[in-house]
Amino acid sequence: MAAPGEPGEAAFARRIDPAREPGLSPEQRRLMAQVEHAQRQRALQRRLRSRNVLLALGIGAVTFGIYGYTFYSVSQERFLDDLDQEAEAARARARARA
Repeated sequence: MAAPGEPGEAAFARRIDPAREPGLSPEQRRLMAQVEHAQRQRALQRRLRSRNVLLALGIGAVTFGIYGYTFYSVSQERFLDDLDQEAEAARARARARA
């Protein structure tokens, strides 16, 4: 691996502590603190947005699953048809006796 001083190698950004860095004015320190705070807030919003999207997809999947299962189970219910068939058979037997 080449050293940062060699041609073709990019130097890595060095993290500094604004409170200990000599030569920074109070205004520059305040501005750096504001920028860092804004970056932390953006990162937090991105993380929360992805969690919210996953939660919404999960809730939607459960909702549509329940909805679909309900329609499927209602379409399988044939007990009213069976009752109608039994009533018709009873009427036919009653007519046959008479």
